[in-house]
Amino acid sequence: MSINFSEDAGESITTTVSLPEDAAEGSLRPRTLTEYIGQEKAKGNLEIFIDAAKLRREPLDHVLLHGPPGLGKTTLAAVIANEMGVNMRITSGPAIEKPGDLVAMLTNLNEGDILFVDEIHRLNRAYEEILYPAMEDFAIDIILGKGPSANSIHLDLPRFTLIGATTRSGQLTAPLRDRFGVALRLELYTPEELQRIVQRSSGILNVAIEPEGAYEIASRSRGTPRIANRLLRRVRDFAQVKGDGIITKEIADRALSRLEVDKLGLDALDRRMLRSIIDYYNGGPVGLDTLAATINEEAVTLEDMYEPYLLQQGFLTRTPRGRCVTRRAYEHLGIAQLGQQQLEI
Repeated sequence: MSINFSEDAGESITTTVSLPEDAAEGSLRPRTLTEYIGQEKAKGNLEIFIDAAKLRREPLDHVLLHGPPGLGKTTLAAVIANEMGVNMRITSGPAIEKPGDLVAMLTNLNEGDILFVDEIHRLNRAYEEILYPAMEDFAIDIILGKGPSANSIHLDLPRFTLIGATTRSGQLTAPLRDRFGVALRLELYTPEELQRIVQRSSGILNVAIEPEGAYEIASRSRGTPRIANRLLRRVRDFAQVKGDGIITKEIADRALSRLEVDKLGLDALDRRMLRSIIDYYNGGPVGLDTLAATINEEAVTLEDMYEPYLLQQGFLTRTPRGRCVTRRAYEHLGIAQLGQQQLEI
């Protein structure tokens, strides 16, 4: 019996972008702050804000969640709604195609409800004007008709909480950003935190896993719960077909090696990106567009999905002239001597 571990075309298993296979992730998501693992600083402050709002019997102040993709911003928004005991309506910036869409969502909210807007930095700038009075005064003005016969109607809205999520907080306009009373940045998770997440998820999936096996998956998950849960499901398949159904350190290592995810979480494209800079551009600098053309990938894909982790792990640096690999990249790829020569040039 054989099993194919090849990657889906166009998407890497370590991408932080949600894939179709992640649809089952909803069952793994925590529903309370107690179940939510990691982000202790943000979670501690949020717990105080929620308790204070409940004591005053008021909606929670508007919340901005920002940080890299896959860290649980949508999950945390659902946890907030559950802790507050209110309903949550979900949309995204690109999904709001005309002002009427946003007005309809706002007028259909009930007292205390949460409106969650993912990728809020991609909301049309013109539509933000509707949000300003809605967030501050819980009211909107609608213009009916055109020309001399146009009428303005003032609509009061129920007091609600807007939760915005973004991976690029710098692209938010200052007026919108200033209207959020609570701004929380989610950081990359430690391997120990991801190990706890993997063990919790394996229990929900009814998968037997040893602590060492959970840590092996966690340490290769790029600090991201979404990737950790995805790798867990792939390793589970391997354990059931090639092993006795129990995820051990050895099974996890074999499965992830077959998936081309190395000890530090780099996948085939990460390594190809670094090797291209070394082989074709003597370690850099090289422009992002040039590098993207060299390895036949979109520049935005490299910049958003791969470059941040390589920068955080010290494999890549940015300079005014372009991207350069570091000594650590040479050593990780097994060409440390060439790295030393490059550094001396």
